[in-house]
Amino acid sequence: METFEWQGRRIAWDRAGSGPAVVFCHGTPWSSALWRPFAEALSEDFTVYLWDMPGYGRSSKDADHPVDFGVQAEAFRALLAHWGLDRPHVVAHDYGGAVSLRAHLVHGVPYASLLMADAVAIPPSGSPFFQLVKEHPDVLARVPPYIHEALVRAYIGNASFRELREADLAELTAPWLGEEGQPAFYRQIAAYDERYLADNEAELGRVDLPVRVLWGAEDTWIPPSIGERLAAGIRGATFTPVAAVGHLIQLDAPVTLATELRSWLTSVSPGLPGRGQR
Repeated sequence: METFEWQGRRIAWDRAGSGPAVVFCHGTPWSSALWRPFAEALSEDFTVYLWDMPGYGRSSKDADHPVDFGVQAEAFRALLAHWGLDRPHVVAHDYGGAVSLRAHLVHGVPYASLLMADAVAIPPSGSPFFQLVKEHPDVLARVPPYIHEALVRAYIGNASFRELREADLAELTAPWLGEEGQPAFYRQIAAYDERYLADNEAELGRVDLPVRVLWGAEDTWIPPSIGERLAAGIRGATFTPVAAVGHLIQLDAPVTLATELRSWLTSVSPGLPGRGQR
């Protein structure tokens, strides 16, 4: 992955393919690794961009750098400018929903379209474990590494409706281990501020672009009713629940998601073979 230096942070990113630009935004406690197989599959027809938000994945995790929604939206705006993109398609999961919406609504970043999957975008949000960590981040940050690893593995595993493969669970857990990863895990939860989500919801009526909302019907972290409310607040947005899927649609239903992504991006991309109607 390449890196972009921004306000003392190192943002890891990658690009592949050719065609209309599609930018993937991950959530928490994830990284761009969740989106990589889907980006690779689309790279024959699209120029795909992946990035790890500051404090996540392969990006820097400096304890002095805030990682709240506001900072991440500013980082996203700067990164899009660095790439020289104007009106890319944006695909966002979890926390990436709030970041992409804020960049659009507050910073005026234009998109060609926006697809959100199980998005942290409007209140309320957060699993019971997430709320517990938010209340006691300093205490949990000091637990022994082996207990921390067990907690993170159980937390991540709970996001899936199906049992995760060991290789997937290990990949998703790895960035949060060790002297750098463990405190970073608790910092990013402590930085969660629901006022940003309330701001997003108050401005949803201003969104004027094609929007699609996908949601795991079995998502226990953020119930489908939140996704329905999100879509209802955006003029013309469509909402689709996906059966037998939890919060990790990328791993619970990869074929369904890949099909949805290609169908959606083809429908909103002028000039592509097989382009349908919105």
